[in-house]
Amino acid sequence: GAALAGARPIIPFGTASFMFRAWDQIIHEAGTARYMSNGAATAPMVFHALHGIRGGGAPQHSQSPQAMAWNAPGIEIVLASTPADIKGLFRTAVKSDNPTIVFDHGKLMGMKGPVPDGDYDIPFGVADIKRKGGDVTIVATSLQVHTALAAADELAKDGIEAEIVDLRTLVPLDTEAILASLLRTGRLVIVDECAPRCSVASEIAATVAEEGFDLLKAPIRRVMRMEAPVPYSPVLEAELSPRPDRIVAAVRSVVD
Repeated sequence: GAALAGARPIIPFGTASFMFRAWDQIIHEAGTARYMSNGAATAPMVFHALHGIRGGGAPQHSQSPQAMAWNAPGIEIVLASTPADIKGLFRTAVKSDNPTIVFDHGKLMGMKGPVPDGDYDIPFGVADIKRKGGDVTIVATSLQVHTALAAADELAKDGIEAEIVDLRTLVPLDTEAILASLLRTGRLVIVDECAPRCSVASEIAATVAEEGFDLLKAPIRRVMRMEAPVPYSPVLEAELSPRPDRIVAAVRSVVD
């Protein structure tokens, strides 16, 4: 209501799982306000939520619902991986006339890094190459960008150079950046913390299959949260999660 009346509220949910209590209002009210009013009304608001396998969160506090939100047209989606990116993207989100969900990862909250001073906006729909390479493209978001970078360091020891594409936003999606990287490498591994069915990785794989199939030299591989509720046990949680060793194995399977 505040957004429809002209304010630009920022709604912090804390844990992303708590969003489900307001899912109807987010999806059916904020997400469709512009369309249902033929542009006469907008809902310029930012929802902030901590997603992901955070350590001891168990099923109810370890959700990554970005794929669910992506299935609802009308909502912009941000997934930053660095302090500089979250500053630039959050400023853009606050200025947007569309409802925007900013998904942060709980394990990124303590991350430090350089942040530009003053006004610094990053436009939506512009992916960032976090590491250049010519052998395989690894597409990732949020915390998994850093997991992919750790895997790339291991692969480089054997002469395999991975290019890391940080999408930064899902809506809008920088499909051109993915295809441009794939043109250079011919191989694609997608790292995603969602559960595997109807996931972010599934959509990226489908998009590449439709628009860039002729660029592929090997099958697409996905490294994801396994298809099970997230356990409370740290040992089992680690087994379920995307890890550098799993990414390394996936890359080797497409490079070999």
